[in-house]
Amino acid sequence: MATSKSSSNNNAKPPQAVKFARRTASGRVMSLSRDDDMDITGDMSNQNDYINYTVLMPPTPDNQPGSDSGPSSDSKSEQGASRFASESQRMSRRAGEEDGGGGDGHGTKLDRRMSILNSSNNKSMLLRSQTGDFDHNRWLFESKARYGIGNAYWQNDDDENQYGTDGGVTMSDFMDKPWKPLTRKIKVPPGTLSPYRLLIVIRLVALILFLIWRWRNPNPDAIWLWVLSIICESWFAFSWLLDILPKLNPINRATDLAALREKFEQPSPSNPTGRSDLPGVDVFVSTADPEKEPPLVTANTLLSILAADYPIEKLSAYISDDGGAILTFEAMAEAVRFAEHDIEPRNPDSYFSLKTDPTKNKKRADFVKDRRWVKREYDEFKVRINGLPECIRKRSEMQNSKEEAKEKRLAKENNGGQLPPDFKYDKATWMADGTHWPGTWFNPTADHSKGDHAGIVQVMSKFPESDPVMGCADEKRLDFTGIDIRIPMFAYVSREKRPGYDHNKKAGAMNGLVRASAVLSNGPFILNLDCDHYIYNSLAIKEGMCFMMDRGGDRICYIQFPQRFEGIDPSDRYANHNTVFFDGSMRALDGLQGPVYVGTGCMFRRYALYGFHPPRANEYTGMFGRVKSRAETVPAQPHSDDEEAQPLNVHPDLELPRKFGNSTLFNESIAVAEFQGRPLADHPSVKNGRPPGALLAPRPPLDAPTVAEAVAVISCWYEDKTDWGGKIGWIYGSVTEDVVTGYRMHNRGWRSVYCVTKRDAFRGTAPINLTDRLHQVLRWATGSVEIFYSRNNPLLATRRLKFLQRIAYLNVGFYPFTSIFLVVYCFLPALSLFSGQFIVQGLNIPFLFYLLVITLTLTFISLLEVKWSGIGLEEWWRNEQFWVIGGTSAHLVAVIQGLLKVVAGIEISFTLTSKSAGEDEEDIYADLYIVKWTSLFIMPLTIIIVNLVAVVIGFSRTVYSVIPQWTKLFGGLFFAFWVLAHMYPFAKGLMGRRGRVPTIVYVWSGLVSITVSLLWISISPPDGNTSSSAGGGSVQV
Repeated sequence: MATSKSSSNNNAKPPQAVKFARRTASGRVMSLSRDDDMDITGDMSNQNDYINYTVLMPPTPDNQPGSDSGPSSDSKSEQGASRFASESQRMSRRAGEEDGGGGDGHGTKLDRRMSILNSSNNKSMLLRSQTGDFDHNRWLFESKARYGIGNAYWQNDDDENQYGTDGGVTMSDFMDKPWKPLTRKIKVPPGTLSPYRLLIVIRLVALILFLIWRWRNPNPDAIWLWVLSIICESWFAFSWLLDILPKLNPINRATDLAALREKFEQPSPSNPTGRSDLPGVDVFVSTADPEKEPPLVTANTLLSILAADYPIEKLSAYISDDGGAILTFEAMAEAVRFAEHDIEPRNPDSYFSLKTDPTKNKKRADFVKDRRWVKREYDEFKVRINGLPECIRKRSEMQNSKEEAKEKRLAKENNGGQLPPDFKYDKATWMADGTHWPGTWFNPTADHSKGDHAGIVQVMSKFPESDPVMGCADEKRLDFTGIDIRIPMFAYVSREKRPGYDHNKKAGAMNGLVRASAVLSNGPFILNLDCDHYIYNSLAIKEGMCFMMDRGGDRICYIQFPQRFEGIDPSDRYANHNTVFFDGSMRALDGLQGPVYVGTGCMFRRYALYGFHPPRANEYTGMFGRVKSRAETVPAQPHSDDEEAQPLNVHPDLELPRKFGNSTLFNESIAVAEFQGRPLADHPSVKNGRPPGALLAPRPPLDAPTVAEAVAVISCWYEDKTDWGGKIGWIYGSVTEDVVTGYRMHNRGWRSVYCVTKRDAFRGTAPINLTDRLHQVLRWATGSVEIFYSRNNPLLATRRLKFLQRIAYLNVGFYPFTSIFLVVYCFLPALSLFSGQFIVQGLNIPFLFYLLVITLTLTFISLLEVKWSGIGLEEWWRNEQFWVIGGTSAHLVAVIQGLLKVVAGIEISFTLTSKSAGEDEEDIYADLYIVKWTSLFIMPLTIIIVNLVAVVIGFSRTVYSVIPQWTKLFGGLFFAFWVLAHMYPFAKGLMGRRGRVPTIVYVWSGLVSITVSLLWISISPPDGNTSSSAGGGSVQV
């Protein structure tokens, strides 16, 4: 311990020196400073010119507690005692006093520890050659000295008793770590966030001043042009505000997988065997059509799940086949039989497609041999999967021929040897065991079509043993010695469908899967994946579990992972990666109440899906929701089938769910799932926790009554007169059921978390074809319009929804309506060039100043957003381009369809996006060049043609004018080129491969060009004068 004394002096003084000293056995402090002999006199001298430090040196050959030898007696000394003197120093001090303090009385222990230094020659060897000082580090090395006890080094000899351990404390006891959180927040550096917020405020002020100036300064020469422009600009300012406000508090998060492993998977007093104490996870994969969603893709997703790095006995996989196709069923059976290796990514198709060296950083000598074997097995697996349609067809034809002959023979016997004229045999689809497939047949008939078939539950792999099952060596296959060969439980589920029932598309299928999984495995957490999204990071489930099991994790309803895609063209022409949303907007929402649910790559808390409230919630009142208070518990209302009898002062989302159905097994599983989903109560600050070791018991094996109950809960009648789809599970009534489901959870007071892993958690595919991409955006926008016109409008939300979170959901419902104003604004440059006018009376200084400030602030805001979100400038620009393309096409159609649904009740149906490759199998980007005409192309193509024609007409008019109005021309040209620059990817997509433009594009372009030209001539015909008007006039031919 060092003590210091200092004072200030107004006069100049030399640099302050540092004095070192040691304490002897008698308590004296001997100075070791070389500066003691310095004599500074005159004006520069002062008794406080130096700061004196007392540094206690460890026992060394030149510093022995039992000896009076030391530096010269001329050194200055001080009296003092150290408050932090160790027990060993005090014991050594007593030993020195008993020995009389003689220079040779070192004591037995010191003699043994310093045996290497008994001779003067050895001691001289430890002196530094340059300064002659004692080399302490060299002495520690050569004498093998001890450092005492601690987590850096633990002394395990006879001297440990001097530290008071008495042999009862060991290194393992000392290394018992205190409670550690599993996650932590990483805030954006203030150097980035503060300027970002400041620029937002500056731009907001500039926009307000600009709009005030625009309203006060109309253009009397073209009042209609001024009105259109000012209305559009006002809406754009409002839309920008809705988009930017939720981005004021972006954060990042990090997980500690080592701490998770220590808490849940290491031996402890409550877990002597070290068996995993983690909760169970049920992984859902949804598919509907094997033709548009190839079974090989789904099989690879399943293989990545079965190979995930999570306790095997705690993991269960389910696939929801909403089409009831035997092709998907048998493909999944093949996938379960396929063996997997410890590789990254766990999807074999993606792994074997990697172009990097597969042997890099691999230490096992047999890796290359194993990889070749797995590659050969996977190639055979692909052949079997791809050959399944033909195999099933031939099998069915053979069986049908036998059955048809048998039926004909029986019919003849019953009809006197004659075949009845009305004899008909329905050709069935047969399974490999010689029975009828209960789902959809190749030749659909009653009870065996896509909308009319029985429910199917098939457990293809049962629950694994609770303890690891190690493999053995096999020369013909892989050497599984020391490897756990268990695989997780897997079940195929296809819910029952009958005519006359509303099956509610994907949301209904997911709710059926929730009920079936609750009866079979009842994992307290559910991971939802699309069939083309596989696990790319095998630790992704554990990273999500860090948030759920951390302090306060009982208030988290779901963990949303970012969506990452493969197979996107290098330039990302249509912004398929969508990084501005996933890395920008979603990170920002994580700093509020949490990100929105985007349909896949999401880990749910099962209890939250059941419509219950969080154990603790807050309410936000006052202006901008700044007043925070603890929300009161909403009491359960008496059971009543009459919705009108419910109290009016309670928001529907705050009513507790009451009607789950008549399944006793399912109802009993709710409380179990809630308890098992609690975090570990290993710290007083953890609320609503469970005791350690509560999840160590093995799962009971499945029996026939349990599977039969799972079949019952997926029947089409089970949801009648229940809260499923209203308060429980995935919410019905919207094509974007994902956003609505997440919104309802946030509305109850739950919060969500955005988990960005270093290695992408999941990867999937996205449509790179322009038509498919626009139809995908159309579905999202239509769902947003439905949200705006429904009871899920955030304007009607509860007080448990944060103010900025409410703004974010408002933006979700409002953004499609921006397309109306965007389309009008994209035509304004052409109208300006046609009329020779501009949106303002002239390009004066105030207009240019406001335009410059607004543009510069937007640029700097975007650059800072790029910095804290980690996206690239090219990605940001692609997003801006596709915002204009989608806004003028899909968003506009979505608004029209939403209005038709609300006003006329016309239902909207969407088809699945095909995930098959293009015609050119050697080119993975073949789909990029396929042009499939759709009505969504009409408006963007019209905007491009009209603006190009307007540029030619406006330039010609100005050049041939007697008094050219160059300022108005430049204003119109600037905005026209702004529109065309944003439309460039759309125009490039219409050109196809090597300029093969479809004929309809030429026809439509020519039709629009001729129409616009004739319309302009009709509106502004030549007047026969050689001079032009002040506005530019017309051209004399």
